[in-house]
This record gives sequence, structure tokens and C-alpha cells, in this order.
Amino acid sequence: QVQLVESGGGLVQPGGSLRLSCAASGFIFRPNAMGWYRQAPGKQRELVAAITRGGNTNYADSVKGRFTITRDNAKNTVYLQLNSLKPEATAVYYCNAKYGANANDYWGQGTQVTVSS
Repeated sequence: QVQLVESGGGLVQPGGSLRLSCAASGFIFRPNAMGWYRQAPGKQRELVAAITRGGNTNYADSVKGRFTITRDNAKNTVYLQLNSLKPEATAVYYCNAKYGANANDYWGQGTQVTVSS
């Protein structure tokens, strides 16, 4: 059974940092790509960052230079380092995996990130 388990969310002051982790299990092959999305109250879910099986990355314009996505293949884990956090980064962050010939979507349960003083 495929599982994506996120951790690392919490409350942080503006300008602070967090690191989110997403541990993947149950995949026979490495996912085509993995990424992080976020959804703020009253807004649509949006892509924050993604990393392909080949190691290519892409980021939302709003987080470029401040967030970094990395992965540890040995641990089947993807990380999102969030630096210089702003209040508008407050949202539930979801781990996503695209897998198989049809790039089916798999989602984690989400982890809350709150940026507030």
C-alpha cells in the first residue's frame, strides 16, 4: 500500500525556517516526480516545489530563492527546506507523488505550517 507521511510542520515566526519531510513507502519503482503543494484557507491548492526522478527541480515564483526541495533516495524521503518564511506561507502543506505510466497522483495527509508572530 502506497503511503506518503509528512512531518515537520509547526508554528514559526516571520523570517524563521522549517524543514518538512515526506517519507514514501509502498512504491515498486521510484515515483516519476515528487513535490510539495500547499493550500491556504479559502484558496486553491498550489504547487510549491517539485523534483523529478532525474533530479530536476522547479519552484513556484513566490518561493524561489527561499525554499529548497531535496531528496534522499536511500531513505525514500523528500524534504522541503523553508527559509525566510512570510505570513503568507501559512497553509497546509501536502506531499505529492506522481507514479506510473499515467503519472497517477498520490497524496499525504498534510502538515500545517503557520507563520505568525
